[in-house]
This record gives sequence, C-alpha cells and structure tokens, in this order.
Amino acid sequence: MRRSALWLGMYSILALFASATGFSAAQQSLAPYVPTPPHVVEKMLELAGVTSKDVVYDLGCGDGRIVITAAKKYGAHGVGIDIDPERIRESEANAKAAGVEGLVSFRLEDAMKADVSPATVVTLYLLSSSNEALRPLLTRQLKPGARIVSHAFDMGDWKPHKTEWIPHESGFNRTIYLWIADGKFRP
Repeated sequence: MRRSALWLGMYSILALFASATGFSAAQQSLAPYVPTPPHVVEKMLELAGVTSKDVVYDLGCGDGRIVITAAKKYGAHGVGIDIDPERIRESEANAKAAGVEGLVSFRLEDAMKADVSPATVVTLYLLSSSNEALRPLLTRQLKPGARIVSHAFDMGDWKPHKTEWIPHESGFNRTIYLWIADGKFRP
C-alpha cells in the first residue's frame, strides 16, 4: 500500500511539474519526458494486440522505444511523433541500432496537429489533460477498430474497453488503458 501511495505521488509530481512549468494541452508540450519502462512497453503492445499488420503511432515518442519494440518484436510499422529535436535524433539512432529503421520513422511535429489517420494503434504516455485534448483529433482521424493504449493516464470520461495493472518487482503497479475506436468513443 505504501508503494502504491509513492507511485501515486510520482504521478502527482508529474502533474504539478506540468502545471508549474506551464505545460498545457493548448501548448506544444503535452508532458515532460519520462520514458515508459520496457516491461510496460511490452504489456501496452500486448494489450493492443499488435501484429505485423499494424501501424503503431506513439504520440510523444521520447526515445522511440514503443514503436521500435513494436517493429522488432511484431514486425509492425511505426511512427513516433515528438516536438523535441533531441528526442527525434535519439529515436532515429535507437531505431538504427535495433535494425528496424526500415519499419519505423520519426517526425518532429506537434502531436495536436499530427495526421494519425494511418494508425491502427496509438500509444500515449501523456498527462490526462493532454489525452483529453487529443480526443477530438483521435475521434476525427482514427478508423473503427483502431486501438488507443495509454500508460498511467486516462482519457477523462471515455470509459476504457480494458484496464490492466502491471505489477513490478519494486511493488509499484502501473496502469494501462485500452480504448477501441467505434467511430464515436462513447463515454
């Protein structure tokens, strides 16, 4: 229980950081850069049911680990989008080192203005307010059957199709959410 409280505290610190530093959904930065742990990346892709037929978009891709893992493990194509040129350079170097640069690409772009219509899977590790701000874009662009998987933060009143808690040896549980596009994303 104490570790869960500490984990909740970490999320609170992220939210306070976002507030104190001026991060908001109306601006380009949707969250501070905090990498998703590899075991959570694996579970996110598993929850989304990623296969080689998928096109995985990661909004706020950081170092590219989600789309790189999707390409390496499942043969999926991937697109990482981030507003930080350093993260894009790092992602491209990581894709090359993993030998998947032919399956993934990275775009220096504002996720709020991105074209995600080719995506069959969208992954997120952004703040809840940022996820909510992305809802109109996702609703407008994603085709029925596309999946959205978010690490740690929900989408407001959109009820997830599935929620999973991922235990970790540290005692901290991670939460991931899955939504499936139905053309409406009814709450």
